Amino acid sequence: MTATIVVVIISAVLTNNFVTVKTYGICPFLGVSKRTSSAVGMGIAVTVVMFLATAVTWPLYMYVMKPLNFDFLEIIVFIFIIAVLVQMLEKILQKMSPSLYNAMGIYLPLITTNCAVLGVTEFLLDEYPSFMNGVAMTYGWAVLYAFLAGLGFTLVMILMSGMREKIGYQKQAKYLKGTPIAMITAAFICMAFTIFSSIIL
Repeated sequence: MTATIVVVIISAVLTNNFVTVKTYGICPFLGVSKRTSSAVGMGIAVTVVMFLATAVTWPLYMYVMKPLNFDFLEIIVFIFIIAVLVQMLEKILQKMSPSLYNAMGIYLPLITTNCAVLGVTEFLLDEYPSFMNGVAMTYGWAVLYAFLAGLGFTLVMILMSGMREKIGYQKQAKYLKGTPIAMITAAFICMAFTIFSSIIL
């Protein structure tokens, strides 16, 4: 059990990171990583939505949609559930942390269409019935993996924001300022994460 948990952590956070490996969620990765504070806030928000979305969609699909042969509607239903969760989160942030709400701007409601969130829910369905090391996929493993995938997303957001803040203090060529240097930075982070792909799980 312990070995499987370690494997799941390494897989979700590092070797199968949804941003650097699967290239999902690139929009907030580039758009909300200018400052570490907003990057951390976005990472936490995405983690919460990933966790809650999986907690709702996995049992709904397995125990309701699939037995009733409504599984062909999974993407529509999943996006609807994610949209409801994002709206709830948006209202909570607007009430409890207006500064973070304003810092995220348009990217907060865009979590609804963030392919990283939808990607996690779909990925976990594809892994059924076999999971890591032949362990059967269960509801517990699904929500744990979703939470860890969110932490992986947050980790990459923090790395990206930290690098962009440091780069901002340096002299840059005119044609590298803004998006070009951000894309180059993102490419180097993705290259660094390929090291973890050599880990045999």
